Formats: sequence, C-alpha cells, structure tokens
Amino acid sequence: MSGDGDILGGSVGRIVLADNLAVLGSLPDESVDLVYIDPPFNTGKRQTLRRLKTVADPEGGDRTGFAGRRYRTIKLGSTSYLDVHDDYLEMLEPRLAEIRRVLRRAGSLYLHLDAREVHYAKVLCDSIFGRGCFLNEVIWAYDYGARTTRRWPPKHDNILVYVKDPDQYWFDAEAVERIPYMAPGLVGPEKAARGKLPTDTWWQTIVPPGGAERTGYPTQKPVAVLRRVVSASCPPGGVVADFFAGSGTTGAAALELGRRFLLVDSNPEAVAVMTRRLGGVPGVEVVGE
Repeated sequence: MSGDGDILGGSVGRIVLADNLAVLGSLPDESVDLVYIDPPFNTGKRQTLRRLKTVADPEGGDRTGFAGRRYRTIKLGSTSYLDVHDDYLEMLEPRLAEIRRVLRRAGSLYLHLDAREVHYAKVLCDSIFGRGCFLNEVIWAYDYGARTTRRWPPKHDNILVYVKDPDQYWFDAEAVERIPYMAPGLVGPEKAARGKLPTDTWWQTIVPPGGAERTGYPTQKPVAVLRRVVSASCPPGGVVADFFAGSGTTGAAALELGRRFLLVDSNPEAVAVMTRRLGGVPGVEVVGE
C-alpha cells in the first residue's frame, strides 16, 4: 500500500475547490500513483450544466431505483461555461510538468482528449515525459448523439497514456474486467466463458441523458471507462488524482475499487455536483466550499 497519508491525511478521498495548478504545486514529489485528467477539449462551444434533483414518487416517476422504488427527476436550473483557450498547450504545459513531478516512480498519466488537440498534446507530453515513456493511445469509441452527413461522424475520444518510469510502472492486466469475444465460436468454450482482455480500443456508450448514472454535468464520463483505468494502473490502496474532476467519475471509480482519491476543480458547480455524488461517503472531505 502506498504511503499517501501526507496528501490525504488518512481520508478516503478529498474534493477540492481550487485552481489545479496551485494544488499541484502544493503536493510533494512522488505522492500520487495515478493521474487521470479530462481537460476541456477546446471545442469553442458553450458547455451547459443542468442541475437535477431526484425525489421519491411512488405513483410513477421517470426512473427506477433500488428494490424497484420509483423516483422523479426535477430540473433545478442550469449554468454554462465557454470551452475556449487561446493557447491550449500553454494552459496544459505547466500542469503536465507538475503531474510528472507528483507521480510516483511506478505512476501513470491518462490524458483524455479528442482529435482537435491530441496530436499537439502528444508532442508536448513527449517533451515532458520523454518519448520512451509513452505507453498507449487508447481509443474510446461510442455511438450516441447527433451525426453529420458532411464528414465521417466523430464518435471517439483519445486517451494518451504515459508512465513516469518505463522500466517499473504499475500495470495489472489481470485486474481488468474481461470483455466478450466478438467471435466466441473461434476460440472455444473455455476461452469464450472467460472473455478476453481489452485492447487499446474501448467500446463503451456515453452516459445516457436519462440514465441513473447521469449527474447533469455536460462532460461526464462513464464509470466503466474510469473503472478500467483505475483497475489497470493504480495499485490496491493507492491514490488516484484528477485535476479537472468535473462530475467526479474518477472518485466514484476509485471508491468502488478500494483506491483513495484527490479531486480538484475550479468550477463551484462541478464541486457541488461532486459533493452531492460523493460527499456523503464516510471519509470523504470537501475543501473550499
């Protein structure tokens, strides 16, 4: 188990409202086992956060919870932010440099982007981590939402994976949940029953707008994606950090898998979503409310 009491003070997790660069600068060297970040994609569009509240409704409702209980969703309002950075790499560079510093020797970074910026970010990460520390480009493919007829509809994100030390990084393939074979008849019943290890191409639907997992945060990622990241690249009892934490999915996956977490976001609405989602769990602290 990692010696991480110095950054979490023995807590299960911590949610922090602050500028992530300031928080990174306050962390000691080699104090985090895994960093996953999903920074703004520089889409040039306004992203909208819809605030929702779920209440019991035995007469009907629009969703079903534990033991068949019915619930109704109430819309409380919305806020938005403009996803535009004049110099995207200038914003990322000091944060990536600090992330490399705080990663343990066996630590990894998962940088979640899309086709707009991933190629430039790859060159930047090569310069900060070293080309030999590049481990994978994971493609997360999904099939939901609007489609264009003027080009191939973009339905995937890119996740760059870098390690601190290419000779001793943590990667536990056996801890990852296996997936069905596409042609189980070709591999025999024993292998088909066991399933196969995922490759660097992940098929996983987005969080459905009306799904039980949905928080209303505009860029929320599925727990299934973060579950795979944390299972493979964070040792049991280790610390997972997310410095663009958004809806808190990284923390939700960490809790499920017995890892501790540090979630940082400068958006008060994001921290409010994370607090509703995770703040009631014993041992989870919220700082800067």
